[in-house]
Amino acid sequence: MSTPTLTLCRTCKTADPSLPDQLAEALSGTGIHVKMQQVDCMSGCKRPQTLSVRQSGKTAYLFGEITAADISDILTFLRLYGDSKDGNFADARPLGGLRFKAIARIPANID
Repeated sequence: MSTPTLTLCRTCKTADPSLPDQLAEALSGTGIHVKMQQVDCMSGCKRPQTLSVRQSGKTAYLFGEITAADISDILTFLRLYGDSKDGNFADARPLGGLRFKAIARIPANID
C-alpha cells in the first residue's frame, strides 16, 4: 500500500516556519512513515495553519489551526491512520484536541 502524504500550508499569515522541521524531528524513530510536503495556500485561511493527510484508497483529512502543541496528537492520528484499512476511525477521542480541528474529511475514490 502507498505511504500517507502529510501536507502543510506554508503561506498562512500565522504559519510557523519551524513546524515542518518539528514534525519531522518528532516522526524520526517512531516507525511512522509519511511523505511530508509544503504547499502554497490550501484555502484554510480562516483556520491557519492547515495540514492535510491523504493516502490512496483512504479517507483524506484537512485540519486547521495546527501548532507545535498538536504534534503529539498528529503522531497519534498518523499511527491510527496507518493502521486503518480505509482511513476512518470508530472513535476519535484518542486524537485529543486534533479531532476538534478537523475542517474536512474527504472520502476515498471508489473504483
